[in-house]
Amino acid sequence: MRNDIIEYLQREVKRRCESEKNFFGMGCYYHICAVVENAAFLAEKYGADVEVVTIAAWLHDIASVTDYSLYDDHHIHGARIAGEILGGYGYGKTDLVKRCILNHRGNKPIAKLSAEEICVADADAISHFDSVPSLFYLAYVKRKLDIAEGVEFVRGKLERSFNKMSEQSKALYSDKYNEVIKIVR
Repeated sequence: MRNDIIEYLQREVKRRCESEKNFFGMGCYYHICAVVENAAFLAEKYGADVEVVTIAAWLHDIASVTDYSLYDDHHIHGARIAGEILGGYGYGKTDLVKRCILNHRGNKPIAKLSAEEICVADADAISHFDSVPSLFYLAYVKRKLDIAEGVEFVRGKLERSFNKMSEQSKALYSDKYNEVIKIVR
């Protein structure tokens, strides 16, 4: 495991999340941490490369937290940024990491060709079940929605997240999803 890269990414992502320029606030850091944790868990379950999914999970939203104007295409910009960062380390699996980042978005349906890509995409979706407070922060503080609109926003995000997951991950996480969705009424 390339702990030098992973430790650097953890510090760098946290630094970028703490920046006043980060539209999403620190909630995004907790989202990314949940993606890392869930991606590593799924990698163990699915026989994927844990190092690749961990690195890709740390980097999957790097473009969004760096510059909100990149949000719509953050998967594309994130893959580019990952290439730049990992190139400095001479990391041999950079292309797979970049594919994981490029293909992590559920609303941009791109075929996921590797177990690593599935792990990162599913972990991104699953992380929303772990960070419901961050979704409410986004709804009420950043988007300035009223109570009903905020609840609908969060419920819709959770439903879309669950529906974009692979069938295998849906089976693993259906109980957690059902418990979280009960709270958001």
